[in-house]
Amino acid sequence: MIRWLLAAAVAAVLLAACGGEGDQAEESGLLVVTTVAPLRDIIEQVGGDRVRVVALVPEGVNSHTFDPPPSAVGELERADLIVINGLNLELPTLELAEANASDGTQIIQLGNLAVSPSEYVFDFSFPEEDGNPNPHLWTAPHLAVEYAEFVRDGLTDIDPNGASYYAENAERLIERLWELDQAIDAATSTIPEEHRLLITYHDSFPYFAPRYGLEIIGAIQPSDFSEPAPREVADLIEQIRDAGVPAIFGSEVFPSEVLDTIASEAGAVQVSTLSDDDLPGEPGDPENTLVGMMVENVRTMVTALGGDASALDGFETGNTWRPSE
Repeated sequence: MIRWLLAAAVAAVLLAACGGEGDQAEESGLLVVTTVAPLRDIIEQVGGDRVRVVALVPEGVNSHTFDPPPSAVGELERADLIVINGLNLELPTLELAEANASDGTQIIQLGNLAVSPSEYVFDFSFPEEDGNPNPHLWTAPHLAVEYAEFVRDGLTDIDPNGASYYAENAERLIERLWELDQAIDAATSTIPEEHRLLITYHDSFPYFAPRYGLEIIGAIQPSDFSEPAPREVADLIEQIRDAGVPAIFGSEVFPSEVLDTIASEAGAVQVSTLSDDDLPGEPGDPENTLVGMMVENVRTMVTALGGDASALDGFETGNTWRPSE
């Protein structure tokens, strides 16, 4: 009960804070309710000052196991548009939205629109037998482009008067994402071919890695989000040794003491600063964007794997949206 009350209190504070995030929307603007921070950023970049965005999942919280508190009901009831990732990432939130959204309020599931079932990725953290495809599409810039397009279309549907504004904002964001795609390609191409191997704590980069010639050869966290069993740890150590992987990557959101053991036994460097939905800095900071998160992720990966990340030096990570006239 104490844990639940604390979660509700944290979420309530977050909701209050998000309502005025960045001072980019008046209270009279469209209310868009979403889940994780990367989606919040995409919506803010496209919606600009015509929208007010509330992200229900606090940053630094495991979005896969997050259960929205009762305080989320009010936001969902008032929402003009609800945008979630889909692909079974936020099932409790989806169920709450379907039960409480006003009649006619659209619920957009971005991942379900961006990839077809034939393109689903299943892996260690998301095995096919569980029926849940890996939902981390937003870590791949070319798929984040599609997210931006679907957000643009959704906002235009409910606010036709803002169509040109949303289109212009989306165009700037999409241009930035394609520039990021090129910079990532340049940086990752400097990694020695024998080191272009990723072992991460959580399977967060399945749509990202193949695009840039990286091979994901394992993940440490099992599909039930627990710590790996001793046999799994032993197998991972052997796999890392055999592949000659120079570094393994953990996450600030998924802290794990077992990473130290695996890295030490396998002779690899442990880097525990990757993020998949926790944006750097604080809301309002230039780096507190999806682009900012991916620039830091790629810089970390490339450097740890023996490459040169200078293609990302000076890359602009700030807002792309412009005020409406």
